[in-house]
Amino acid sequence: MTRRDLLGDLLIGAAAVSLTALSPRVVFAQAASLQAANLICKPIPSSGEMIPVIGLGTARRYEEIRFDAELPPLRDTLQKFKEFGATVIDISPTYGTAEDVVGRILDEQKARPGLFLATKVSISGREAGVAQIEASFKRLRTDRIDLIAVHNLRDTETHLATLRALKQAGRIRYVGCTTSFDNQYTAFEAMMRRETLDFIQVDYALDNRNAAERIIPLAKDRGMAVMINLPFGRSRLFAAVQGKALPEWAAEFDCKSWAQFFLKYLVAHEAVTCAVPGMARAEYVIDNIGAAQGRLPDGALRKRMETFIDGR
Repeated sequence: MTRRDLLGDLLIGAAAVSLTALSPRVVFAQAASLQAANLICKPIPSSGEMIPVIGLGTARRYEEIRFDAELPPLRDTLQKFKEFGATVIDISPTYGTAEDVVGRILDEQKARPGLFLATKVSISGREAGVAQIEASFKRLRTDRIDLIAVHNLRDTETHLATLRALKQAGRIRYVGCTTSFDNQYTAFEAMMRRETLDFIQVDYALDNRNAAERIIPLAKDRGMAVMINLPFGRSRLFAAVQGKALPEWAAEFDCKSWAQFFLKYLVAHEAVTCAVPGMARAEYVIDNIGAAQGRLPDGALRKRMETFIDGR
């Protein structure tokens, strides 16, 4: 469940302490502030390449686009995302029309250079996997994909062999694996100990901290970048704070909205490389990218954030 599910079309931003809509003046003021500031970046351990700590997720809102009339908000979203210097876009062939939509918009905007496209392979069998991967190249309208990950441990060893061959050939730059289910953690941890990966992707949120117990620390030990999916949790975070003001101490880490509160908690973790909240409106980009700006909470503040949300 996303903010849109919980709050309809309300915008969440710097002045939205009561989760009411932002005024255009607030939106533009925050946008100007972001454009004037560098984004916080972290290194990919296997290469040292730096990427911004906030990326863009495409699950759900890009999945069922059937008509051209549905595209303008997504065009605005991707344009604003790149204007701010953000780079990582997380996609999947299992996200319906997402790859095709992103590929089409980036092609129209001539925006592919400088972006970090991350997609997945999620099917059984080598031949089927190769076909799915080739279809991703075509839908994304690119001859090089930055990261392809085996999705939710589906035929992992088979697809990792294919992905490593593609990396060797220079068609992809990084290889990874993903999960978003607690019941896969034991198998995922075993896979991480067995395989050499550039990235993992895992579910982690202020109200869903299980991955921080073993999965994320193991990634740090194994030199794997960590991408976070479901950074706003599955349902509870925005509902828990609806109608409530940010605590005054949120100013200690330059936090101006609840979205930034939740995201800054995640990317302040030393082993987290980036988080990919879903964004399908330019206003959400303005808000979320603010989490990659200014100070991040230290260990004591992160504990305070945990206690605060656990008490909601």
